[in-house]
Amino acid sequence: MRIIGGDLRGKRLATFQGKSTRPTADRVRESIFNICASKISNADVLDLFAGTGALGIEALSRGAASAVFIDSAANAVKMIAKNIESCKMTDRARVIKWDILKNLNCLCGKHSIYDLIFMDPPYNENAIGTVLKNLMNPDVVKNGATIIIEHSVSKSIPENIDGYDLTDQRKYGKTLVSFLTVVV
Repeated sequence: MRIIGGDLRGKRLATFQGKSTRPTADRVRESIFNICASKISNADVLDLFAGTGALGIEALSRGAASAVFIDSAANAVKMIAKNIESCKMTDRARVIKWDILKNLNCLCGKHSIYDLIFMDPPYNENAIGTVLKNLMNPDVVKNGATIIIEHSVSKSIPENIDGYDLTDQRKYGKTLVSFLTVVV
């Protein structure tokens, strides 16, 4: 897996062996970043279910001010830290091991309010609604923030959660990418 654009274009990232983590395909990642290009410069980015950290690192490469990566798996946290270090981005990035489905209290009071949030939960879990509810905290997301969710076409975005507008969806094979705007 490589960084597609920005200062680190072509930089290879370490990845997992096997199928325990499903990285975002290059074609999908490139499409996501083409769609949200105007929102990246100087953004504070939150990468949830971060896996290898590819989405957040791509954002940093393209000019994001900072990125916080959260994953509950110890091996993912180690992989993200390794990738951040190899990209020389340690001054603009932080990695947190946390159960995102429980809450996002790990972010409260940290003086960062996020403009751009990537969420790539495991396809076999019903995590989207829970995490969107956990994000609805003025200490975590800005009004007008963009949330980009990569999910299975068989999992829809819950319609009963206040505070979000679904602004776009794009289908790539069995993957659906949903773009939401925070409206609080």
